[in-house]
Amino acid sequence: MVPAWLWLLCLFIPQVTLETEDGRVLWGPQPVLVHVKDENDQVPYFSQAIYKVQMSRGTRPGTPFFFLEASDGDEPGTANADLRFHILNQAPVQPSPDMFQLEPLLGSLALSPKGSTSLDQALEGPYQLLVQVKDMGDQASGHQATATIDVTIVENTWVPLDPIRLAENLQVLYPHHIAQVHWSGGDVHYHLESQPPGPFEVDAEGKLYVTRELDREAQAEYLLRVRAQNTRGEDYAEPLELHVAVMDENDNAPVCPLRGPPISIPELSPSGTMVAKLSVEDADAPGSPNSHIVYQLLSPEPEEGTERRAFKLDSTSGSVTLGAAPLQAGQNILLQVLAIDLGGTEGGLSSTCEIAVVITDINDHAPEFTTSQIAPISIPEDTEPGTVVTTLMATDADLEPAFRLMDFAIEEGDVEGNFGLDWEPDSGHVQLRLLKNLSYEAAPSHKLVVVVRSVAELVGPGPGSGATATVTVLVERVLPPPKLDQENYEVSVPVSAPAGSLLLTIQPTDPMSSPLRFSLVNDSEGWLYIEEVSGEVHTARPLQGAQPGDMYTVLVVAQDADEPTLSTSATLMIHFLKAPSAPAPTLAPLAPVPTRHLCTPRQDHGVVVSGLREDPDLAGGHGPYSFTLGPNPTVQRDWRLRALNGSHAYLTLGLHWVEPREHVVPVVVSHDTQMWQIQVRVIVCRCNVEGQCMRKVGRMKGMPTKLSAVGILVGTLIAIGIFLILIFTHLTLARKKDLDQPVDSVPLKAAV
Repeated sequence: MVPAWLWLLCLFIPQVTLETEDGRVLWGPQPVLVHVKDENDQVPYFSQAIYKVQMSRGTRPGTPFFFLEASDGDEPGTANADLRFHILNQAPVQPSPDMFQLEPLLGSLALSPKGSTSLDQALEGPYQLLVQVKDMGDQASGHQATATIDVTIVENTWVPLDPIRLAENLQVLYPHHIAQVHWSGGDVHYHLESQPPGPFEVDAEGKLYVTRELDREAQAEYLLRVRAQNTRGEDYAEPLELHVAVMDENDNAPVCPLRGPPISIPELSPSGTMVAKLSVEDADAPGSPNSHIVYQLLSPEPEEGTERRAFKLDSTSGSVTLGAAPLQAGQNILLQVLAIDLGGTEGGLSSTCEIAVVITDINDHAPEFTTSQIAPISIPEDTEPGTVVTTLMATDADLEPAFRLMDFAIEEGDVEGNFGLDWEPDSGHVQLRLLKNLSYEAAPSHKLVVVVRSVAELVGPGPGSGATATVTVLVERVLPPPKLDQENYEVSVPVSAPAGSLLLTIQPTDPMSSPLRFSLVNDSEGWLYIEEVSGEVHTARPLQGAQPGDMYTVLVVAQDADEPTLSTSATLMIHFLKAPSAPAPTLAPLAPVPTRHLCTPRQDHGVVVSGLREDPDLAGGHGPYSFTLGPNPTVQRDWRLRALNGSHAYLTLGLHWVEPREHVVPVVVSHDTQMWQIQVRVIVCRCNVEGQCMRKVGRMKGMPTKLSAVGILVGTLIAIGIFLILIFTHLTLARKKDLDQPVDSVPLKAAV
């Protein structure tokens, strides 16, 4: 910590400096800024006492041609150094005392407007101008100095330039001098502008140069502007213009147009038909010999004197026309034409132009069928619509694909629209296709006339309108094959099923159809047989070798009994089940279940089936039981079975209508490992208006008994017999009376 007495010492002795051990200054002497006020104690002065300058008579008024230089030693930026310039005196004063003007701030000397108007009367000798420079700006007080300017007026040498012509591709040393300009006044700087920009420049002496070779085809003319300017870039006078024209040389060969796509000329076109006109360009000067082009045909016929030429060429215009020689359709020709400038004279430049020509076809041929008569075609009457009946082939002698497009139509024989035609537009193949089902009874045969025509309009001498082909279609009568009620059959049977067990019944779809004869195919084990007439499938012998879970497939064949050639088939797949372990025979029916009644059409009621067995030795407990219909497909189709609880199921009709009769419905019941079958007898009868089955009723009170009914019936029959005997006797006596009459009295019967 700094002691207090040391701080007091610093206050009384300003030169003392206090520093810390690490060099930080705690107290020291401070700098003092002293400003010295400027006094106007300096006199301005010119850089020279006498100035000698020249002014051209072409100088614009107001454009400075000389700049005075003066200085002042006082502080810059203050009034003491603020200088003003003035003209004090002009000698001589003729023709005007104000020939010149001096800009006060800048000291720039220029011709005044008055001096410009009287410049033509000005003396050639020098004018002496007494000029003054004063400080303190526009204030009346201040220091001043004077100088003399001798101004000599000289003749104007800034005159227009004549146009010049420069040859293109000029072989000289560059830069090449082409013109000269001169400003006769004082200090001058030259500036050159080129429109469009070109290879030109000007030096400090006013000499104009071209810096490289010119190309007339790139730019034929240039406009050069040369400016004479003072040191501030101001023009002393209007700029001078110099026109430069580039002279042409024959340095460009004729340019052929790019070869385009082939030019199409229709066959049989007359002589003189225009093929093409060459548009050859030459970059040399238009209208000059360098761009005068003539044409010569090189190929395909370069020889002279041939009258029957395929092509003619106009050597002046370059037009190509057809000659007298005929051309064939499909020809591809490449014309080569030589284009020469300089009018074809010696030394001319040339190029070879190419024109591709193709001779196109005209639609002068009608299409024709390769065969006009098609052999009769037989198709069954059950042929599916969309089937292709036959394919016709037509050709067209034209070459152009557009002219080979054909249109086909059935012209005769298809009033009902049973047939249609399919074809590709660019193909000569047409398919005759069946659109509707045919009927042998309605029409056993069809004679169709198919016509082919060209899609494009036919031209040329005498083409036909179209060609026809006749197709005869014979309809074969077809009898429908028999149909079974299922396409495939499946049935499950325990492997312990005995021989003769009924598995299912194969039935036709229509019970009223012709009778069928059934047989089995591929029964390799000989386990099955089928009733030929009824279609019932039974086991032929015990299923020895069958294992639970195996499947056995055979083919059921059904033939029409009246038409054995008509047949159908279906697969029968048998699933083998595990044999029940109970000693009781599997699927052995128990005591018949009491007969139940159901009415048809189907009503909302059914039959309750119990799974309990009455034999205590075979009883399997008290459930739960599972219920399924027997494996017969007919049973599974006509009936429905659903479980009510663990011991009972509910049997209902599966169809809306079932034939009214007594039905035995096999129901398979299983419990644990045991399985047995219940034969449920159900009588299906017609329903009355209350939805109940109509049954026979017993004798009602007051109604006759059977014995009395028999007596009444016998008495009625005896009375009818007596009545018949009386009628018979009467007829017999009447006929006998007729036989006793003479023959002539018997009337003749009318001839039939």
